[in-house]
Amino acid sequence: MNDFGSFATGLDAHERAVRRDLDRLGLPPRNWTATVAGPDGAPMLDVLVIGAGMCGIAAAGALTLKGIRNLRVLDRAAPGIEGPWVTTARMRTLRSPKTLPGIALGLPGLTFRAWFEARDGEAAWESLYKVFNQDWQDYLTWVRSMLGVTVENGADVVRITPHPGAVAVALSDGRLLHARRVVVATGRAGLGGFSVPRCVDPALWPDRAAHTGEAIDFTALADRRVAVLGAGPSAWDNAATALEAGAARVDMFARRRHLPQVNKGRGSAVPGFFEGWATLSAAERWDLLVWLHDLQSPPPHESVLRALAHPGFTLHLATPVRSAVRSEHGVGLAVGGATADAARGVEADFLIVGTGFAVDLGRQPELRDLVPHLATWADAYQPPADLARPELGRFPFLGEGFELIERQPGSCPGLGRVHLFNHAAYASLGPIASDIPGISTGAERLASRMAQAFFHEDIRFMRSELERFNEPELKDTPFFVP
Repeated sequence: MNDFGSFATGLDAHERAVRRDLDRLGLPPRNWTATVAGPDGAPMLDVLVIGAGMCGIAAAGALTLKGIRNLRVLDRAAPGIEGPWVTTARMRTLRSPKTLPGIALGLPGLTFRAWFEARDGEAAWESLYKVFNQDWQDYLTWVRSMLGVTVENGADVVRITPHPGAVAVALSDGRLLHARRVVVATGRAGLGGFSVPRCVDPALWPDRAAHTGEAIDFTALADRRVAVLGAGPSAWDNAATALEAGAARVDMFARRRHLPQVNKGRGSAVPGFFEGWATLSAAERWDLLVWLHDLQSPPPHESVLRALAHPGFTLHLATPVRSAVRSEHGVGLAVGGATADAARGVEADFLIVGTGFAVDLGRQPELRDLVPHLATWADAYQPPADLARPELGRFPFLGEGFELIERQPGSCPGLGRVHLFNHAAYASLGPIASDIPGISTGAERLASRMAQAFFHEDIRFMRSELERFNEPELKDTPFFVP
């Protein structure tokens, strides 16, 4: 009881301190935007945020601190499992260093470290190696509460339709919401879902294969042979999880002869890249994007050692999977060889596909109708032949406020009212809308550009409010003129 009391007192005291800091800064300011009627005559939301994971919380929090408070946040998941952190993120800890501030938005009291020290104490912080997933989920929920961001869970968006002055958002339950602007904050999977190579037969689903981003019953893999396609971070985490659940063996197949050695993404996690990426020319951004894409990032050493701790694990480098199909007893794979005919056969009971996420907005139900109208990088920039990467060309070409841009001006009025604050922004604005290091920078950029846009739209209202402002400064002096 005494320990729990100390815990509660420490966190309660910290929350009071954060609220005091916000009050000292005059945050959040009052809502200052105009009230605008929607197509149905009812007042519209200023902003509808789709997704209540890390990006959604950061976006809603930054907007709130700018005085854009007429907003709403939706998430399809149940409370407490928004985002991947305690569901499909199967690493034991975050891959990022514990020292990253998290969703601080310029406020020291909102950092992960401040929250953790208030909850568990400074000694616990000093002994902490990296952040446990559940702690990160709890921290995100705490930030949300401190900034007064409420979430409607179980809300599934199925269609986004822009109009000249509004955006209509249809939900799976039949509701139709209207907002002046929409922020799509759906994480890495919000760019096109799972990437599954063509060599993998879709008929393997659901009983013989799963993507690392899907729910997997690992207990059912006890005493089974598991094949893993890919050698990226999530592939290693899922391989280790399967072995820890009792899998008899796990064979991981990778095309590369060597694993990537250096995480260049971590090396670029500095303000210069966060603030400056969007200011580069299209050619400079593309050159940087291609270089990072070709290098790729290595799996964390913790994930590698976790898998290697089990004698049933084997990594097969320079061994591409040529095909994976349903066999009599499980999954039949053809692997290795210079061609499919030269490949050798391998049998497994279950296949885990760890090949990341697709870049294909047409596969996102809520964005599908917008694809014919939005500009992609393939539309905006034609690289030299040696730098051509068709998969990267499918990234949307976004404005500096994360807004969609029309491929043909005038073809879809209102398209720029849809902002993609997820991994879709990577090519245009850098890693500030999908990874922890740049999330505050990205959210502040989004909120700042939205504040500018609302001010321009509401200038007549803002002028009239200014004209009505009437606090006589000289009332108690001899120079007051009533």
